[in-house]
Amino acid sequence: MSSPVSYELQGKVGVISVDNPPVNALSQVVRQGLLDAITAAQSDASEAVVIICEGRTFIAGADITEFGKPLQSPWLPELLDEIEASSKLVVAAIHGTALGGGFETALAAHYRCALASAKVGFPEVKLGLLPGAGGTQRTPRFAGVGASLELITSGAPITAGQAKQIGLIDKIVDGNLRTAAVAFAAELIADGTPIRRSRDQSVPEFDHSIFTDYRASLAKRARGQVAPGHIVSAVEAAATLPFEEGMAVERDLFMECMNSPQSAGMRHIFFAERQASRIEGLSKDTPRRPVESVGVIGGGTMGGGIAMSFANAGIPVTMIEISDEALQRGLSIIERNYAGSVKRGKLSEEKAAACRALVTGSTDYSALADVDMVVEAVFEDPDLKKKIFAQLDAVCKPGAILATNTSYQDVDAIAAATGRPEDVVGTHFFSPAHIMKLLEVVRGEKTADDVLSTVMALAKKIRKVAVVSGVCYGFIGNRMLRPYGNTVQLLLLEGASPQQIDAAMETWGMAMGPLRVFDLAGLDIGYSARKALADDEEGDPRTYRVSDSLVEAGRLGQKSGSGFYSYDEKRQPAADPVVDEVIEAAAAEFGIERREISDDEIVDRLIAALVDEGRKILDEGIAQRSSDIDVVYIYGYGFPVSRGGPMFYADQQ
Repeated sequence: MSSPVSYELQGKVGVISVDNPPVNALSQVVRQGLLDAITAAQSDASEAVVIICEGRTFIAGADITEFGKPLQSPWLPELLDEIEASSKLVVAAIHGTALGGGFETALAAHYRCALASAKVGFPEVKLGLLPGAGGTQRTPRFAGVGASLELITSGAPITAGQAKQIGLIDKIVDGNLRTAAVAFAAELIADGTPIRRSRDQSVPEFDHSIFTDYRASLAKRARGQVAPGHIVSAVEAAATLPFEEGMAVERDLFMECMNSPQSAGMRHIFFAERQASRIEGLSKDTPRRPVESVGVIGGGTMGGGIAMSFANAGIPVTMIEISDEALQRGLSIIERNYAGSVKRGKLSEEKAAACRALVTGSTDYSALADVDMVVEAVFEDPDLKKKIFAQLDAVCKPGAILATNTSYQDVDAIAAATGRPEDVVGTHFFSPAHIMKLLEVVRGEKTADDVLSTVMALAKKIRKVAVVSGVCYGFIGNRMLRPYGNTVQLLLLEGASPQQIDAAMETWGMAMGPLRVFDLAGLDIGYSARKALADDEEGDPRTYRVSDSLVEAGRLGQKSGSGFYSYDEKRQPAADPVVDEVIEAAAAEFGIERREISDDEIVDRLIAALVDEGRKILDEGIAQRSSDIDVVYIYGYGFPVSRGGPMFYADQQ
């Protein structure tokens, strides 16, 4: 088997080329090939060496297939020490993405050039890790402390231009990268440019208070996560210790992160997200239908967000509303959202204008005659949804995909309102739809394979993380939320306060406590949904008496100014004695003697409620696999990624 790394002389420049598709990952054979090539260059006629990659990217990081396995020599820090120690000047030539260990490899070179389209960064923090091959030590020596902390703790890549501005890239080149990189190396030789080893560079001056400030900021931004704080400590070591001592600190902190349950959970989600896109029983060769235009029924907050999701991906959208007034209101919501994105620096004015131009509107269903897919996004009235799908059946062209954005309705019953149930699928977006990443794709009993395959591929195009669910009340996420909410209500009756429950769950790592979530969503939503059920389906009255009493008193949540909390004009929550009285009255009604409840009991009972329902969902085949449930809760419900999702967390416990 030939090595994925080749080496040849091009004039005075030796060119080391990595060709390990698809992303030139740093597998053991790549590391060995690089070591062999850099060693060979030390004794040949070259005066400089270029490290470059074939295909669509520079080294994009570690080989994920090696995660969790024993390290094989040469390990990356050893290899990078050899590159840096080269007696011949070394240039890294970057295109595509240089991430993690790939960017650490580039930083071990003496100089770096890149195409303007390239990006670099350190995503390790998203796996509960820190760069472990010198990234925290070499980066500050070129970019300074502040820029390094931002780059490494955020995990977000930056452009080659940005990298050049902070000193991580030496030259932006265009045209053929190999030609330009060899010319750059030759230029350095001709100019007598000295070898520049990062270990010999001094960290630019800095204010020592930056480390205290960053730790305080990260304690809020990455609540409970260990890796961000360790990154600060590693960068601090780079700024205050000799290189070798800093490397030892980085290695110890890296191993602590690698062996932590947090990193195990985050690595689990990394693989789970990729696994979720694989549909059991569906061949990779399953054909897909073209989706080059989309219709959206409903111009409210959800419909507008869905329309933006498609427009952001360059797909034209026709929005349907019941009146011109409602349509203009819906289009204005989209206008405001794009204006907000521009103001926050998320989109350029040109990009926002281009996206806005892709969304048009109509009050006539005939405007959907030629679209490839329609997403219905009206409120949760099953009769209304069936009526709409009967209209779509009459108007839409054969083969058009008909999707319902229902949160919990029976997709099969909706599909039965058409003469083509095979074209019907559930697409449960999460609000705000243009921001939230999760998409539950609900496979009906008669949903065609090519429809499912198409929607899963389309989800990736619109930058969603898609998980397949079977048909049941609430699908995966909302079905699990019901016993979770029931347990919250029982805890209230038994002695916990809304503030204690929310604080306990937020301290544990949830993005938002359950009572704050209920207020944000609107207490009337669950109230109306349950009232639509038969009497024998409503469940134990202890699990809804408090919230029902609040709704019937006009306390609907944030939108009415009060729910489980009272809200000021900035929608900041405050405890309200009225709620305590409602809780105490309900407890008395059911003869429940209230007691002191610990935070640990709150967490244990609420997570157990999620996990127990998750196991039922698996047993019934609603979810394909346990890890899919974890993906749903990480991306849709604010479950802490460092815990790996409810099912993974339960297995670890």
